Amino acid sequence: MSIDLEVRDGIATVTINRPDRHNAMDAEHYEALSHAWTRVRDDHEIRCAIITGAGEKSFSAGADLKTYVGRDVQPQELWLTQRGQLLNRGLEVWKPVVAAVNGYCLGGGMTLLLATDIRIAVPHATFGLSEVKRGVIPANGGTQRLLSQLPYPIAMSLLLAGRTLDSVQAERWGLVNEVVPAAKLMEAAMDYARQIVANAPLAVQAAKELAIRSRDLDLAAGLRMEQLVSRLLQGTQDVAEGRAAFAEKRTPRFTGR
Repeated sequence: MSIDLEVRDGIATVTINRPDRHNAMDAEHYEALSHAWTRVRDDHEIRCAIITGAGEKSFSAGADLKTYVGRDVQPQELWLTQRGQLLNRGLEVWKPVVAAVNGYCLGGGMTLLLATDIRIAVPHATFGLSEVKRGVIPANGGTQRLLSQLPYPIAMSLLLAGRTLDSVQAERWGLVNEVVPAAKLMEAAMDYARQIVANAPLAVQAAKELAIRSRDLDLAAGLRMEQLVSRLLQGTQDVAEGRAAFAEKRTPRFTGR
């Protein structure tokens, strides 16, 4: 049982490896996942990440409620806001993240999904936030991201009634990019990751950050920020390489400089 991280050709594959518990995460697993995301953020050799779950049944059932609900929490812990940061709770990772959803995607697994950029799912995947049925709320972004990614009544049916979506509904409402057979899941996720890695990493990260920050900016501020970043990128080696590769009709060799 662990959080596994493998890096190959610029792609980090992060696997929640606790299939006997539907890849639910206790404090130990959340801490390991935090370390994995920090490495994805800080390792310059990593240009894209894939997150998935071990086994064939679950992406992640989220927090292991037996270890979280009802536990004694000291009041001062509420202000330790930078401890154990996660992709879906405060950690800024501008490298693209692809989710390969191999089954149940519930609770904290769903809030993790909402913080990813591209999502592939298997036909038997199920998506839901049923925390209200246990007397708690979908924290780590569940209440904050869902309305921006699903139509209001669909999102509220998940949040307030604890309903679930199947893979067909998830694709229909744009929660996932596509649904593929289980045998093709990692291949499809890797295909997206390779396309991302082939692009200029600085431009990719800049595009992700600008797009996400645009949600909190007025248009004038967003356009100005976009202009400044565009000007900054013009002086990079990757821009020069892109021009040269285009002129020479060859594949560019981007270095992230």
